[in-house]
Amino acid sequence: MALRFGSALKELRIHLCQTGAASKGVREFVEKHYVNLKSNNPKLPILIRECSGVEPKLWARFDKGKEKCVTLKDLSAEDVLKHIDSVSKGH
Repeated sequence: MALRFGSALKELRIHLCQTGAASKGVREFVEKHYVNLKSNNPKLPILIRECSGVEPKLWARFDKGKEKCVTLKDLSAEDVLKHIDSVSKGH
């Protein structure tokens, strides 16, 4: 799935735990899909933030500072990609 985002999306932040079971799919997403996602959106900041014990979440920032947050707890790598696609369109 090759995602390209519109200009309304200003930043993506992904929070995850390096070892927690709830973040397993997010870690797999980073390994499998991050490079392609960044290649398709070279000017979009895509931030990966790791912190021990944190609940995995996706934050999307849009025009005028509007933000949307979605939990990524216990999702597969493909589900994480689907959530990113959905959030990027649903501001």
